[in-house]
Amino acid sequence: MEVYHASPVIVEHPDTAHSRAYLDFGSGFYTTTIYEQAQKYGARFTRRGKDAFLNTYELADDLSQWKVVEFNQYNEVWLDFVTECRSGKIVDNYDIVIGGIANDKIFRTIDLYYAGDINKEECLRRLIYEKPNNQICIRTQKVLDECLTFKSYQRL
Repeated sequence: MEVYHASPVIVEHPDTAHSRAYLDFGSGFYTTTIYEQAQKYGARFTRRGKDAFLNTYELADDLSQWKVVEFNQYNEVWLDFVTECRSGKIVDNYDIVIGGIANDKIFRTIDLYYAGDINKEECLRRLIYEKPNNQICIRTQKVLDECLTFKSYQRL
């Protein structure tokens, strides 16, 4: 399957070493299957006067040998996973995590939940109407090396 990664640089050889901490699904190399979503993310760099590149990869179709978890909706399981990862905890030893992004609107709801201003039920009630976008976090270098192939890039 084709996946995309927006960056201020061309990333021919992705690695997990350059990942930031406290992200939705923990440290890893993040991609998406949604071209427009990656373009929109790349605009964050151009708005700051930086270069932006949309890197395209082929991700192996058969990932059955790896430990994968997929969240198909914003629900309690997804919320618990994201809040743990965003507070710096490593949640399980998944090689790949797939699911929706905690975008700005969603993260505002999660912030209210973190602060104790709303409870879990209210947080989930607000999230249930959001259509999940898509992110694939590859958390281990071995998966990157064996399952992700750089195809091309384009300047945004």
